[in-house]
Amino acid sequence: MRRITSDLTSADAQSDSATAAQTIRRVLPYLWPKDAPWVRHRVMLAMVALILSKIISVSTPVFYKQAVDRLAGGTPDAATILGLAAVGLTVAYGLARLGSVAFGELRDAIFVRVTQRALRKLALETFTHIHRLSMRYHITRKTGGLSRIIERGVKGVDFLLRFLLFSVGPLILELSMVAVIFAALFGWQYMAAVVITIVLYVAFTFRVTEWRVQVRRQMNDQDTDANQKAIDSLLNFETVKYFGAETREAARYDRAMQQYEGLAVKTGQSLSFLNFGQALIITSGLVTVMVMAAIGVGAGVLTVGDFVMVNAYMIQITLPLNFLGTVYREIRQSLVDMGQMFGLLSHPTEVQDKPGAPDIQVRGGEVEMDNVSFHYDASRPILKGISLRVGAGQRVALVGPSGSGKSTIGRLLFRFYDVTGGALRIDGQDVRDITQDSLHARIGVVPQDTVLFNDTILYNIAYGRPEATREEVEAAARSARIHDFILSMPDGYETTVGERGLKLSGGEKQRVGIARTLLKNPPILLLDEATSALDTQTERDIQDSLLAMGKGRTVITIAHRLSTIADADRIIVLEAGHIVEQGTHTELLANNGRYASMWARQSSEEEAIEKAGRPPSEDYETDDEREVYNRFTSFPAA
Repeated sequence: MRRITSDLTSADAQSDSATAAQTIRRVLPYLWPKDAPWVRHRVMLAMVALILSKIISVSTPVFYKQAVDRLAGGTPDAATILGLAAVGLTVAYGLARLGSVAFGELRDAIFVRVTQRALRKLALETFTHIHRLSMRYHITRKTGGLSRIIERGVKGVDFLLRFLLFSVGPLILELSMVAVIFAALFGWQYMAAVVITIVLYVAFTFRVTEWRVQVRRQMNDQDTDANQKAIDSLLNFETVKYFGAETREAARYDRAMQQYEGLAVKTGQSLSFLNFGQALIITSGLVTVMVMAAIGVGAGVLTVGDFVMVNAYMIQITLPLNFLGTVYREIRQSLVDMGQMFGLLSHPTEVQDKPGAPDIQVRGGEVEMDNVSFHYDASRPILKGISLRVGAGQRVALVGPSGSGKSTIGRLLFRFYDVTGGALRIDGQDVRDITQDSLHARIGVVPQDTVLFNDTILYNIAYGRPEATREEVEAAARSARIHDFILSMPDGYETTVGERGLKLSGGEKQRVGIARTLLKNPPILLLDEATSALDTQTERDIQDSLLAMGKGRTVITIAHRLSTIADADRIIVLEAGHIVEQGTHTELLANNGRYASMWARQSSEEEAIEKAGRPPSEDYETDDEREVYNRFTSFPAA
């Protein structure tokens, strides 16, 4: 198992990541979809609003300069006229600033629907893809980490769409326009000073931010690890309580959070260094340009208005530059998070429908395994040339020790995996040649541990067939012998069962699961140790429900307790991936083989348990009885 896990983990690491270029290419179709012209129209309108906003923004200091020149250069005779002109220019300056903000907000208002549509489409695509991934993938991944990847990936797309288009793009446009204006109005020296300042600022910001991204990635990994531990602990709430492990779990979580804390502190300190370095560079550039302008005013080459305009432009480009480090870091982190999500989307689905595969046509429900072989890992085969036929309407049981391949046959039937050799057919149709949806619709499963949604009993039963009427749901509940229990509860069918159905007992959950499967009304039924976790009385009650449910259907029962399948039409005994015996209960007992040995052992254990109140242990006749007695009496009384 160690080798299997490492192989899968390394494969995931390779497949569950995408480069920045691949990530951006994956996002672009959501901004320019071929099948949604209205999205493209909105993108173009948002770009027009963006350009207008920036044109107005860079023209604003010009009005400021003209107003200052009018006020600074007026004579006493013309003061009134110049004052009125300055007032008009000041009003124009205010309107220009308002116009810049207005077009910016118009841009956001137009584009927000594009963003939200893209997020919804991506979230839906990811959610759907995860459900399509094989069981092999899901049993090797942790739910907490998977949810974190999706959450951060969707947030990353949101950030990228908003800031890459409306922060970095506009900033580049604005800086280019300011550089051109400086060169045209004041000379190349001013443009050079601005360009050098920007280049130094950007180079420093990107260099430090790249280092910070590495720290941030480690911090995210530690955050994912802590989240996985928290979710794993909460999902196993009962187990934690059983073993009094609250303190142990808290310490385990705290160790993960302690490492996260150290990385978070390092991230915060590096941010302070980045901010100071940025302030040093931008202030040096600002002072340099302002000194040049002051010298120009002193020499009579520039006016006071020019000095003010230079200052206004420098401050105007300083504000967005101050956020460049944050924006760049978040964009880099967003690309990492999105890369993980798109890598997840690129992870191949192990079990896929063939192109043009038809729906399965179930006429009677005959199941046939023709020399089936299967392995999870090539070095450890599970099934080794299994051949068996379950006739339409027959009840066949699979028994054998753990690891013999019983549950694997059920998973192959439901096509969680594909066989690695031979063929599995239903009514002559290879399950690999038909659609998975139609296959799943024709097979009903009652698992060993029925897991319910944290919703009402009505919702959980109706999950078998969502379009069913209330009357049909109640009829299924009656058949599962749980209707009266449901009505005895204060909220009846509207009772919430809690996460994973924890508010119900094991027997009640099983009955809800049976009712759900009854409502589905499948022609083929798989009972995967459906009662092995229940007490004897509850098991007997549920067996009656299962027996009634199996009438008229092909039933395959995977069993641990042999007493539950003694009346099966045929019993298949598996061992080490081979069929070692098959026949009816009576025939197998008469053969005095593997099944007879298993039956004798279980029978003696059950008898010993019933005698467990009769001391001393030496009164028991067999070693099995004595072992069971000692097992049940070796603990001190509560």
